[in-house]
Amino acid sequence: MKYMLLMNATKSDLASFGTLSPDDIQKHVGFMHDLNASLKASGELLLAEGLTMPNEAKLVRAREGGPPVTDGPFPEAKEFLAGFWLLECESLERAVEIAGRISGAPGRGGVPLNFAVELRPVGVAPG
Repeated sequence: MKYMLLMNATKSDLASFGTLSPDDIQKHVGFMHDLNASLKASGELLLAEGLTMPNEAKLVRAREGGPPVTDGPFPEAKEFLAGFWLLECESLERAVEIAGRISGAPGRGGVPLNFAVELRPVGVAPG
């Protein structure tokens, strides 16, 4: 079964991440690289990407005469999508285990950041 894991962050998370020491940032990035390498080695990783900050986002809606584009950030959002993983796992339990690892990525002094990670099964089209 395919699962998408969505790592969410808040403005507060972003502010605290921006104050991490270079060593803490290196540990965080190293954690993510090691996580992705282990998921690739197990055959579970299909794709993983970090995303740019919300101020670089665009909101596009279909409209007659061409879609209007609105620049981000979007003030009504309390959280924003910081990154995602597309996985193929044997079970929901395994996907939950991986989401827990992601949530525990290290922050200041190695303390887990505990980012919220949304886990969603990827739907299969009928037919």
